[in-house]
Amino acid sequence: MAAALGLACAGLAWSHGDVTPQAVDTHGLPELGKEWRPENPYRGNAAAVKIGTSAYNQNCARCHGIEAISGGIAPDLRKIDNDCASLKDAGKKAACVKEMDDFFLTTVRHGRTRNGAVYMPPFEGVMNQEAIWSIKAYLETRRDKPM
Repeated sequence: MAAALGLACAGLAWSHGDVTPQAVDTHGLPELGKEWRPENPYRGNAAAVKIGTSAYNQNCARCHGIEAISGGIAPDLRKIDNDCASLKDAGKKAACVKEMDDFFLTTVRHGRTRNGAVYMPPFEGVMNQEAIWSIKAYLETRRDKPM
């Protein structure tokens, strides 16, 4: 019985998949340089969405869910800018989207920890900004509430 339980638990651990960050091929996207952009420069860029879809599936889906639909382990990234969608004033909506871009970029670059526990590892140095912004471009196609 104990052996069966051990095998079942090992199977769950292996089903999580390879948690080693996977390289993202961003060739074909305009290079963004060394300075981090404050807003998503790839918003609506079809090539970036395609690259971001693959990058998300390889690096983010294991925690945030397939097609950005969270299974409850990590935040549902389709909802990241829901507050912006309901704003009627164009200036306020644009400021909200910029703020969410900053929140997303800061979180992905530096990760999230609470009380010494790592909830999300930092990806700066693992992914370049082209890869990170292409993931954001993909997530914008998966929004819970359209803009």
